[in-house]
Amino acid sequence: MAVKLRLMRMGKKKQPTYRVVAADSRSPRNGRFIEILGTYEPRLEPSGVKIDNDKAVDWLRKGAQPTDRVELLLRQTGAWDEFKAGATS
Repeated sequence: MAVKLRLMRMGKKKQPTYRVVAADSRSPRNGRFIEILGTYEPRLEPSGVKIDNDKAVDWLRKGAQPTDRVELLLRQTGAWDEFKAGATS
């Protein structure tokens, strides 16, 4: 099973908020997921990003592939640097 870290759309029409989830790559965008890792609120100024770095790094070490947007969010929270630091040692 290939796991992806991706965004799951929530919120009202024209007012999106997103959950960052670990999901099977074959499941639909708003379908089944394995675990919720955090939230992303793009409408706030500045954007609100809350991600559990420990869970995210754990999934990355297990081989989960983040989407482009999730990778940018992980870089903002520092989880990506933590993952890369652990990969080199």
